[in-house]
Amino acid sequence: MIITRTPLRISLGGGGTDLPYYYRESGYGYLVAAAITKYTYVAVHENFDSDILLKYSKVERASSVESIEHPILRECLKLVDIHGGIEISSMADIPAGTGLGSSGAFTVGVLKALQMFKHTVPSNQELASLACEIEIRRLREPVGKQDQYISAIGGITALKFHADESVEVLPLKLSIDTRAELEQNLMLFYTGHRRSASEVLLEERSGSSMTTTSMRDNLDNVRRIGEDSAKALEDGDLAHFGFLLNEQWRLKYQRQPSELHKLVDGWIALGREAGALGGKLVGAGGGGFLLFYSDRKADLRSAMKQIGLSEVSFGIDYEGTTCLAVR
Repeated sequence: MIITRTPLRISLGGGGTDLPYYYRESGYGYLVAAAITKYTYVAVHENFDSDILLKYSKVERASSVESIEHPILRECLKLVDIHGGIEISSMADIPAGTGLGSSGAFTVGVLKALQMFKHTVPSNQELASLACEIEIRRLREPVGKQDQYISAIGGITALKFHADESVEVLPLKLSIDTRAELEQNLMLFYTGHRRSASEVLLEERSGSSMTTTSMRDNLDNVRRIGEDSAKALEDGDLAHFGFLLNEQWRLKYQRQPSELHKLVDGWIALGREAGALGGKLVGAGGGGFLLFYSDRKADLRSAMKQIGLSEVSFGIDYEGTTCLAVR
């Protein structure tokens, strides 16, 4: 049996510029993300019945790879060239559709487990590239590349996405004090709303009232915030980093005005009134988690509790996808 553990992620600056339609047209995308200590787990075991047994939110038994219903599992098995005699099970600390990159983490974790099952050990960056191949090219999901890369690599990392599809991995150089303060003061609160990132991103592109030019200008500003966030973190200027979280939320709200996001905007304003230096919605939008930076944690917890939002504690994961067991 092989068991892999792959971290989920939070976007710290520049989220959205990892989408192919943006970085291909603008020349590059740039963002900062952090892997967190909430995980997707995948177990792979030999199945002596020679068929394929899959256990995720439901149980699926297939006689061939082509007949598998789960699209990611089907394409992962095809890519690794496994056609039967295998059992795959998965579970996660956080449910899908909450903006923490669960689909990308799941794909990376499945690929790592299957590659080890085949006695091959690609690098984590190669795993991220293969995961993007599956989700973006083969399945044509309208998603970006940050989830796969940060889940595979871990840490607090800047990622630069080039028009030729290459990705630069740029780990940030944070002082020990900055790293500790950042990890201590970042806080996540669950909104209670779940939504597929693919659905949200499709709606953003097809249903937005913004013109192509205004959308491009918006994402250019998001990319600038990603670069500014990296500098602020490396300089140890966490107050400015908090301010940039607010700017990111303002730009996301412009791209995706909705009744839910109007409600979220009020929650973020309440958090700032309770002492948070900055806050935003994590992920593509449509619900999920609020991310705040605050050194007044008790006040923020109290404010969020009053509106029914529960906190999820976390730390930063510095390993990326890893194997927990082989036996």
